[in-house]
Amino acid sequence: MLSFIALASIILSSLAPQSEAIWVYTGWERHALVGSEVRLSCSFFSWRWLSDDVTFSWSYKPDNARSSISIFHYAGGQPYVDNKGPFRDRLEFVGNPQKRDGSILIRNLDYNDNGTFTCDAKNPPDIVGRPSSVKLLVFDKVPVRAGVITGAIIGSVLGLVILIVAIYFLMRFLVARRVLNLSVSKIEKGKKVKGKEGSQQRQGPVLYATLDQSSKLKAAGSEKKKSGDSKKDKK
Repeated sequence: MLSFIALASIILSSLAPQSEAIWVYTGWERHALVGSEVRLSCSFFSWRWLSDDVTFSWSYKPDNARSSISIFHYAGGQPYVDNKGPFRDRLEFVGNPQKRDGSILIRNLDYNDNGTFTCDAKNPPDIVGRPSSVKLLVFDKVPVRAGVITGAIIGSVLGLVILIVAIYFLMRFLVARRVLNLSVSKIEKGKKVKGKEGSQQRQGPVLYATLDQSSKLKAAGSEKKKSGDSKKDKK
């Protein structure tokens, strides 16, 4: 398996253009506040295995300056900070060469630190490549960028959508509760109507029996009266 990987690496290396054997990456632009610290990232891609002789170099070109100055170098497993430059007491190596990371950290930033920082990496035998640069801007307050505005707009839209969805489900809940209350009211009303009808049905036979008994009593009284009248006539 390892021999296959090594063979594939050799083939890819032979196919890669020799003038672009290593690619170095940094950010495009970094913003920071006066008195704060900033991490300047640098990494690289190489067709070769990671070499023990990997190196990183950082240079700095102040705004309105014509030339760059070297501020940091990593070689032989040791970091070297320029002890005479503007960052001699404020620069720290925070990268991890084993992960192809050559990042640096600059503390206690000032307006004079505005400028362009360039990182170059070598991974022998891959030593041909193009360095990468990042622009550092130091402010009293970090300016609002288009990305921040876009993020705020997206956040507002999402918040509005969530609010609309919440109102929609709240309305559905209120309508459902209203329908349920109406259904319960109709059921209770139906029970009351059925109760009245049952009461009337129970009272019906009693009323009929009372009327029937009253009719019988009247009939008996009438016959009795007739019988008495007939006796008087005989006398």
